[in-house]
Amino acid sequence: MAKRVFIIHGWSGSPYSDWIPWLKAELEIKGFEVYAPYMPEPDIPDIQEWTHLLDVGVGKPDKKTFFVGHSIGCQTILRYLQNLKDDTSVGGAVLVAPWVHLNLAAYEDQKDIETAREWLETPIDWKKILTHTKKFSAIFSDNDPYVPIADSKIFHDNLGAEITIENKKGHMNEEAGVVKLYRILSELIRIAKD
Repeated sequence: MAKRVFIIHGWSGSPYSDWIPWLKAELEIKGFEVYAPYMPEPDIPDIQEWTHLLDVGVGKPDKKTFFVGHSIGCQTILRYLQNLKDDTSVGGAVLVAPWVHLNLAAYEDQKDIETAREWLETPIDWKKILTHTKKFSAIFSDNDPYVPIADSKIFHDNLGAEITIENKKGHMNEEAGVVKLYRILSELIRIAKD
């Protein structure tokens, strides 16, 4: 059975934005089965709806199941993992611009503040996540306007994530001119090695 990869886009994103189409094509060339679902109501992401859709999409996860997330997609993956049954293991995850805090620039209006509140205030169960996999890579940019670089320490300390700091890549999205990022591909291949 082929290794499966689920790519979860970010807030106001889609499976066709940023580097997702490029990564999907590159992984398929390498023999992975790749799924990039369109997450519900991307402009007002909801924890329950997003984690439920990921749960339904994955079905039965196993050690050949891997995840790549961008921004709020990373939180979706982590919250999905913390809710897995105790005896379930997955292959690992690459987290691109993950966050547990946000800079003020992330909010365009009051609606954004309300939307973010649930994600910022609902605790993440790091210990439970680690019972399902210990293979994490987290990629940050040193000039991300939305994600504080200090969050990299949180992902290193709580998940043992391999941390990469990219130079001047913004939020690592199309807006920042990032439609390919080879570090994501190389980190996933490293994590997915048998």
